[in-house]
Amino acid sequence: MSNTAVLCSLDDRGIARLVLNRPEVGNAYDGALIAALSAHLTALPDKPPPRALLLKGNGRHFQAGADLKWVSALAQGTFEENLAASRATAEAVDRLNRLPLPTVALVQGGCFGGGTGLIAACDVVIAAEDAIFSIAEVRWGLTAAIILPQLSDAISVRQLRRYALTGERFAAAEALRIGLVHKLVAPGELAAAGEEMLATLLANGPAAMAETKALALDSAWGGFGPETLDRLVNAHALKRRSAEAREGLLSFVQKRAAHWPPA
Repeated sequence: MSNTAVLCSLDDRGIARLVLNRPEVGNAYDGALIAALSAHLTALPDKPPPRALLLKGNGRHFQAGADLKWVSALAQGTFEENLAASRATAEAVDRLNRLPLPTVALVQGGCFGGGTGLIAACDVVIAAEDAIFSIAEVRWGLTAAIILPQLSDAISVRQLRRYALTGERFAAAEALRIGLVHKLVAPGELAAAGEEMLATLLANGPAAMAETKALALDSAWGGFGPETLDRLVNAHALKRRSAEAREGLLSFVQKRAAHWPPA
């Protein structure tokens, strides 16, 4: 499978750059993007390892969540196919979350659904002042099961209970207030702010940062073990094939309000 859905480079300072590269659909994720992201994260060299990783998206948006056309087609498949897709997505986000080097995300435009999970799995998030966010899965009868641990760590369970239940969009200032992002800059200053942060990280001991990150994850929701991962993956796959999800995805295709079946 081609990895062009995510571009990867490594500079002479040891900075790895991953660029989400489906700008025509707002970098919405599908099977190819998830596979490419996971492959690049797995293939990062370990001798010597990168000093830091920068994650960004090409085009107008950072990441517009799941490609709902892909989700709709997947929901018609077997449970095994849905389970494999959910596991691949969960493992890619978990791999990013546990990467033993500092990670920096730069956010412009929309950051929706799974995009919020990606940035919650990064150590430092810098956003443009006009960026927009939402944890939107419930709007389509889906759940954000596989990114809830990382979001709980980033914004607290209290804030997650609001934004994952309402699916509402919120501005960059609110994302800063609740802890989803660390710093806001003018849109034209996003790249420079990223470079400034990377320079700060490069001044620190790489082993000390890796150990600090691992210790922090020991007490985090996102530091879960294999049994919890299995439970989240199963819940995610089952929900995609539910009657509620079928109606939610159909409402997206038909551009209408959903007619929810009884809970």
